[in-house]
Amino acid sequence: MNHEFKIGNHTISEDSPVYIIAEMSANHLQDYDRAVRILHAAKDAGADAIKLQTYTADTITMDSDNPCFRITGGTIWDGTTLYKLYQEAYTPWDWQPKLMKEAERIGLDCFSSPFDPTAVDFMKSMNMPAYKIASYEINDIPLIRMCAKTGKPIIISTGIATPDDIELALKTCTDAGNKNVMLLKCVSSYPTPYEDINLRVIPTLARKYDCLVGLSDHTMGSAVASGSIALGVRMVEKHMTLKRADGGPDGSFSMEPDEFKEMVKNIRIMEKALGSPEYTLTEKQKIEHEGSRSLFAVKDIKTGEALTPENMRSIRPGNGLHTKYYDELLGKKAVTDIKRGTPLAWNLIESFPGCGL
Repeated sequence: MNHEFKIGNHTISEDSPVYIIAEMSANHLQDYDRAVRILHAAKDAGADAIKLQTYTADTITMDSDNPCFRITGGTIWDGTTLYKLYQEAYTPWDWQPKLMKEAERIGLDCFSSPFDPTAVDFMKSMNMPAYKIASYEINDIPLIRMCAKTGKPIIISTGIATPDDIELALKTCTDAGNKNVMLLKCVSSYPTPYEDINLRVIPTLARKYDCLVGLSDHTMGSAVASGSIALGVRMVEKHMTLKRADGGPDGSFSMEPDEFKEMVKNIRIMEKALGSPEYTLTEKQKIEHEGSRSLFAVKDIKTGEALTPENMRSIRPGNGLHTKYYDELLGKKAVTDIKRGTPLAWNLIESFPGCGL
């Protein structure tokens, strides 16, 4: 897979700033003005992109009371059906061109997750800059193929994926001529318990599939997203709402704007803190190195007097001879008077093999 590509005007690569996505999802609560406010809040909080979801209840599932369509298993949506949930959660399609236009106006990328071919066509008509494959769609091979053929970057969540699912999804993209693909480490639990997120697999995904890796994070707070930067993620996606107390299908595990802003701040701090894999001193550290320990005369030493533990010590700063010579210098004689506080140097001490003279 390509290790560098662009979404809008943002470069996605191992050396570029982490790309941060605010997922609106259902947090608009079927209020267009609220959707616009979320979009602006995302921009103000430092997000690079706002992500939508493009489906209707009829394009993602079917209206049925059959037990297999009823949500169970201890989720926050238990008791309802898939169809009823998606009726409440979907983003009206007529909003999406307007939201994208407003996002572009304020300098925010806007793209979506399609859930069927009509959604892909709709996104193509808006020239959206990327396509996000949701976790439960990773095995929808015709959908992935259709997205890949657009030539736009493909972002694939792995929340429920087996290794075979991931390999087939990636192969589908490359067979369609698209190598601008990245994986998102994800757990499809809402919210995700911290012990389930398993950040250590991020470098494994990057190595195994030779691609960039990001994080779609459904844990509470920003600790996990911020910490993931140290493991190499190049993209972070988090749900955003205006206030969790406002409710909605996704509100309980979404970030409020101030929390999102704090997360962005911490991610940018982590990027600075990572530095380089090469062990080198900064210019400041090189200067500070002069403050390290070295050998000094700590008492006045007369010409011909031997160096002893009483008149020579390893102390700060680092202006004198290296401390590695301490044992060799013991018993050696001064060739001139040495005042207390003088950094020891070779020209002050009688020569001997290995002394550097």
